[in-house]
Amino acid sequence: MQDQENPEVIKQPEGDAAAATAQAAPDEAREPSLEEQLSATEAKLAEMHDAFMRAKAEGENIRRRAQEDVSKAHKFAIESFAEAMVPVRDSLEMALKVETQTVEGIREGVEMTLKQLTSAFEKNRLVEVMPAQGEKLDPMKHQAVSMVPADQEANTVVNVLQKGYMIADRLLRPAIVTVAQPK
Repeated sequence: MQDQENPEVIKQPEGDAAAATAQAAPDEAREPSLEEQLSATEAKLAEMHDAFMRAKAEGENIRRRAQEDVSKAHKFAIESFAEAMVPVRDSLEMALKVETQTVEGIREGVEMTLKQLTSAFEKNRLVEVMPAQGEKLDPMKHQAVSMVPADQEANTVVNVLQKGYMIADRLLRPAIVTVAQPK
């Protein structure tokens, strides 16, 4: 009876209801066309290419900055040592300008300059290699120039002819020594 009262409502057969629902469903439920898939893939490709190019440029910038840093490190590696050596040179030049020099004055000036030099060496980790008499020969730090008869164990230091030097853990110059020969 209600159907007769409301003439606008039209009953559809149940088989047609599924078709009507399919037409009314939004576009999301349907599968995208090949053109739409292609354009979405191309957009992703462009985005990824842009990200790749940015990463590549950043990598090149990092490499270039690292090369510049290494170049500056090589160029200015001795700067600290040079700064410590300038006062030593100044002291030596001032000593030469003194008109009337006495032996005591010269000795005092040389001792003060040697203290400055020693301080510069310590500041820059330049360490003496001065083996004691009787110390075993270390070929990594000592250079034996001769073997002499001695009352000590063979291959031990008898005399130091010239001090050696190390910078940090690297040998700059070996100590020149004579060693005891085997009996």
